[in-house]
Amino acid sequence: MGRALHVSVGASVFNLRVAVAHFGWCPVTRLLPVPDEPRLLATVRLTGAPSRAATGHRDGLYEAIRRRHSSRLPFSAKPLPAPLRAELAEAARREGALLTFPAADERDHLLRVTAEAERRNRADPDRGAESRRWVHRDGDEPADVGLPQAVLGPQDSYERLPMRDFTAQRHTDRLPSQPFETDPMIALLTTEHDRRTDWLRAGQALEHALLAATVRGLRTSLLHQPLEWPDLRQALSPTPGRDGHAQMLIRLGYGPEGPATPRHAPHTLFEAPEDRQDD
Repeated sequence: MGRALHVSVGASVFNLRVAVAHFGWCPVTRLLPVPDEPRLLATVRLTGAPSRAATGHRDGLYEAIRRRHSSRLPFSAKPLPAPLRAELAEAARREGALLTFPAADERDHLLRVTAEAERRNRADPDRGAESRRWVHRDGDEPADVGLPQAVLGPQDSYERLPMRDFTAQRHTDRLPSQPFETDPMIALLTTEHDRRTDWLRAGQALEHALLAATVRGLRTSLLHQPLEWPDLRQALSPTPGRDGHAQMLIRLGYGPEGPATPRHAPHTLFEAPEDRQDD
């Protein structure tokens, strides 16, 4: 199973931990708990009442779970205060990852690598076909998976921010565009190692940071394109002399909330007791 899947599961695990703590329990999490069952990625056990020191959960995270979603619209030029950047970095650190805010030169390098990944994705017929399968066309029946047209967002008319073209049209002049922020805030999430447990920790760190950002009124979107190409992911690694494996690029800022993507209905994610079959 791939890295991106583990990151997604890690994010779900963190949401579960927040919910467990919100309802008065202490979540005890184990990653890859059964070596002989590689598909079992994590378990969360409910024990006695939690303490804030034990869980590290800030106020408002539970309410932010429903509100958090990507905004692929232009952000304002308002900068992120240093204390807020420190708070988001601390959220990731609590989950075993490092969240940094690269200076302009390094940020521009990360954006160039992302732009190269976006060009490759647009030129790859298989990736383009897969991407289009996730996009709902206007008039389609509502679904709880995939992306409606309304959430795709425009391209950057400045061609500075390589926003993902989910329609894989390949021709930027055919896509709607707007001017995006000229001094974007980009965060890089890394882990010290690159094992399956690190991917799961990265997902928890990512979700913790995203929920904390939501609580503080920040908008976010993910620049995942370069993580999908091994050589480009390698090029995202921190500057020489620093260890770390890139796990996600995050764009942050103040701006419009944007429309939300659909969510799975809860009952579709759980197996009813009467549906289980004993071995």
